[in-house]
Amino acid sequence: MKTRAAVATAPGTDLEIRELELDEPRADELQVKIVASGICHTDAIIRDQWYPVPLPVVLGHEGAGIVEKVGADVVGYEVGDQVVIGPAFCGSCEQCLAGHPMYCVNFYDRNFGVQRPEGSKAFSDASGPIGSHFFGQSSFAEHTNVVAHGVVKVGNDVPLDLLGPLGCGIMTGSGAVLNVLQPKPGSSVAVFGTGAVGMAGMLAAKASGATTIIMVDIVPERLEFAKTLGATHTVNSKEVDPVAAIKEITGGGVNYALDTTGVPPVFAQMINSLATRGHGALVGAAKLGTEAPFDIGTLLLSGIKVSMVIEGDAVPKEFIPRLISLHQQGLFPFDKLTKKYAFEDINQAFADSADGSTLKPIVVF
Repeated sequence: MKTRAAVATAPGTDLEIRELELDEPRADELQVKIVASGICHTDAIIRDQWYPVPLPVVLGHEGAGIVEKVGADVVGYEVGDQVVIGPAFCGSCEQCLAGHPMYCVNFYDRNFGVQRPEGSKAFSDASGPIGSHFFGQSSFAEHTNVVAHGVVKVGNDVPLDLLGPLGCGIMTGSGAVLNVLQPKPGSSVAVFGTGAVGMAGMLAAKASGATTIIMVDIVPERLEFAKTLGATHTVNSKEVDPVAAIKEITGGGVNYALDTTGVPPVFAQMINSLATRGHGALVGAAKLGTEAPFDIGTLLLSGIKVSMVIEGDAVPKEFIPRLISLHQQGLFPFDKLTKKYAFEDINQAFADSADGSTLKPIVVF
């Protein structure tokens, strides 16, 4: 079938909206009509080739839509189901079987290989095959074929055009807090970075019962916005030493901390801001080969723990419904982070995300 899609063709260039041919879904796939797709920092860094993903490719990995075809071996889905699409995983390795599919031993190939495991690609045009199955979905397309076991069925009473970011960015920040850090009620949490992932982490910290929530960034407007969503304190790290400020606020260090930036000096600040036996987590993506020096001698005495977290260490079929429930109860207002764009304005959405004027763009088809 014919479908329109936004194609990444060269590093640093705008996506090209083209008409492509979409093949039939395989036995383990669903064909989904995409209603809306969030734009994530990962889409931008792949477009710009931070990671060596083959081009051309249809990116997009925060899709939500309606099932139009069901593969022969797929159970539990029907035509007309509303779905949110999560990352791909094999479902059979030791990590998947242990309940940690975001650490699937085949995660990189399934999500960044931009083809099916046997090598075929779902999209093509006159120039030849176009990369597909980015994060199992390639949701910057009006229609796409997706890996069924990464798909989460949702009710017909939810705003489908809002839910796509729950499949990656929002899941990453909130999952790092709720699934990994697991702050205790009354505890203190610091979040470095006030992008969509950091704000989602902050909302999760508030929902968990943390009573001291410190947001760290260099953009005053973002810090003020964080206060309206639940931050109890803000620190402008361009103006003051964030480690010293956090230790003063907390009386010695924060119980839990989250780095959403992937910037080495910020990662070091996050570690150094922790209290004795504190727990920090990194979710921010950095270029391959990036290193962050820190004093292991001093850290050894602190007893801290640092976790490297992919996709919030979530099981999407369990975690995404939890986030939807929290949102419906008014406890997780992630909709306040979003702004919608027409599909034709996808490059403007990328630009607004890059300059910080929009926290979480969502393109609507």
